[in-house]
Amino acid sequence: MQTILRLIYPSQCLTCSEMVEEDFALCPACWGRTAFIQGLTCCDCGVPLMGDDDTADAHCDDCLRIARPWSRGFAAMLYQDNVRKLVLGLKHGDRTDLAKPAARWMANRLPSLPSDTLVVPVPLHWLRFLKRRYNQAALLAQHVSQQAGLDYLPDGLVRLRATKPLDGVSRDSRFATLESAIAPHPKRRNLLQGKRVLLVDDVMTSGATLAAATEACRQAGAVHIDVLVLARVAKDF
Repeated sequence: MQTILRLIYPSQCLTCSEMVEEDFALCPACWGRTAFIQGLTCCDCGVPLMGDDDTADAHCDDCLRIARPWSRGFAAMLYQDNVRKLVLGLKHGDRTDLAKPAARWMANRLPSLPSDTLVVPVPLHWLRFLKRRYNQAALLAQHVSQQAGLDYLPDGLVRLRATKPLDGVSRDSRFATLESAIAPHPKRRNLLQGKRVLLVDDVMTSGATLAAATEACRQAGAVHIDVLVLARVAKDF
């Protein structure tokens, strides 16, 4: 039956119409335009750095200037070329099928995490949720939790106000806009008490959203917070 289905509906590349050997895969051309992060990375935000893989506690220029409230940061890809197409498809194009393979790439960037770590998505304001019908960060977090064998808490945090789109906004304005915009869910904060948390989002630009979400986790009593994103916006790589 599977063979017949493959003949009728052959597997296609996630970002183009080229046929591929298996589902949820990229064709060679799209793979070449997909900037996977490898090698030495900033331990705070996951951006790639020059140097040896075994360099301890390496930091990028941004993270040397900005104190990150979380413990460690990880990213699967650089937000450019085909990655931008993947992210926008997931976020605005109803391409929820992208969440599972994206989460697999994200989980591959993680070190071994304690088994009591809770995977928590960055929340979406309810007005934006009504318009989009899903939270892309929650889809990613759900699949990451399955890939990593960790517990998933979909509604540990809430977005208190609908912030304006932050495209083209300065770093300082981003942090000012997101200040106190995210809080622990009043009926779930006890589940974060004393827990290690892995915060998940689709893209990190300045880190303002993740910083606000981290502070909300700390308000609820979380004791250790790491962050994981599908894509990291970075300078000239």
